[in-house]
Amino acid sequence: MPEPARRRSGYRDAMLIGIDFGTTRTIVAGVDRGNYPVLTFLDTDGDAHEHFPSVVAWDDGRLVHGFEALAAARTGAPHLRSIKRLLGEPTTHPATTVRIGDQELLLADVLAGYLGALREALPEEAGAAAVSVPAHAHGAQRFMTLEAFRRAGFEVVAMLNEPSAAGFEFTHRQPRSLSARRTRVVVYDLGGGTFDTSLVQADGTSHAVLGSVGVNRLGGDDFDEVLADVVLEAAGRPRAQLTGPQREQLLDDCREAKERLTPQTRRMVVELPTADGAGEPVVVAVDAFYAAASDLVSRSVSAMEPLVGSLDKDSTVAGIYLVGGGSGLPLVPRMIRERFGRRVHRSPYPAASTAIGLAIAADPDSGFTVSDRLSRGFGVFRERDAGAGVAFDPILTREHPVPEHGEIVVTRRYVAAHNLGWFRYVEHTSVDAVGEPRGDLVPYAEVIFPFDPALQGSDGSEETERLATVPVERRAGGPLVEETYTIDAAGIVSVRIADLTTGYAREYGLGR
Repeated sequence: MPEPARRRSGYRDAMLIGIDFGTTRTIVAGVDRGNYPVLTFLDTDGDAHEHFPSVVAWDDGRLVHGFEALAAARTGAPHLRSIKRLLGEPTTHPATTVRIGDQELLLADVLAGYLGALREALPEEAGAAAVSVPAHAHGAQRFMTLEAFRRAGFEVVAMLNEPSAAGFEFTHRQPRSLSARRTRVVVYDLGGGTFDTSLVQADGTSHAVLGSVGVNRLGGDDFDEVLADVVLEAAGRPRAQLTGPQREQLLDDCREAKERLTPQTRRMVVELPTADGAGEPVVVAVDAFYAAASDLVSRSVSAMEPLVGSLDKDSTVAGIYLVGGGSGLPLVPRMIRERFGRRVHRSPYPAASTAIGLAIAADPDSGFTVSDRLSRGFGVFRERDAGAGVAFDPILTREHPVPEHGEIVVTRRYVAAHNLGWFRYVEHTSVDAVGEPRGDLVPYAEVIFPFDPALQGSDGSEETERLATVPVERRAGGPLVEETYTIDAAGIVSVRIADLTTGYAREYGLGR
């Protein structure tokens, strides 16, 4: 983690905060003399809520955010929900655009505008902030999130993986759950749009993440979709009969009905929108909803299982800690206890756990530190056999450490065997037994580097276009090449390739 926020912040009298930017709601916790209260936001009626809606709308020729956007959406204004899910798409990059009504806007601008509105809505002046991303977030998602917070005026002193932050909240709140023999906790983080889980080694206030996995499109939004299908089936209405606004209203009602569920609830009532606007109350058996939704929970359990192992008497895992708004669904702890037994703990503030953990991270007096890992591998497809084929080179594994502050540098040197190097960098979930990438594969950058001095010129886009037309040829006696990979404290990787013979070098990274 970076040096203490209080020493770096220019806001000496402002509140240090932790910000959990969520798929459906953003939650902020503050630092107050060893306490970490969740901050409240006022809606358009002046009522207080412990969240700021993650919604953007185009209303009366301008973008509005949060509660104002929610109110505009209810009157039919074009709007955008689940911005965070868009950030997590494999094809997302700093130039990605989104459409809101008839407006096409840069996603990065929309996100920065939303976070600027969040900052203005804070009940107190914000000082330094610790922020988070999903543990399995790819490089573009990390970069764009970090840049948007900075553009919105926040001084970001730490970016943590969400389950790593929730691990702080667990240790702060339940230190007695750990013992000399059981020093590990598995954080199960089911949010509005994403699922993350991490195995954390806790030695007092010093935490080390031993492994992380995640599913990018698995969260509360998906449970709302399932419930909507159950409601439509019970009412005998096909989904195709709903207009766009009616579908939005149904999902809102499903979300509210889901969040009212308790372990004792047997039936739930959801308003199904009708053409006359009156609405039709539909009664759904909770068991029917749970039967339809159980596969979603099973997917999260399957992803988490390798980290947990067996919670027998010899296990070093103290327990599984359930956080995230999605874990509030009674089905979730029920199914996890059925699979792993009684050593399952649910945060008393599941939706706010990550924000509280981030506030602890922002507090220089808390003493908490964490050493994290990449959680995604980083590698490159290289040219071989004079361009006749490609070979994959796994440069960084998902277990590679992320620096607590500063940077970690990895270098490689070799004698070039071709006139050109064509590098296709990707982030990946895993590699198989023969070293090929498997699972979720996210493009990072495509680089053409000239090893032949006669091809080395300017480093602009025109050169890239020119080099793309040059055939790859095998050459003897090539230059000595150095590749440098730099990992920063946010888990973002940048690349530098240099011809050490001529001194020609180029740098590549997100946003460059």
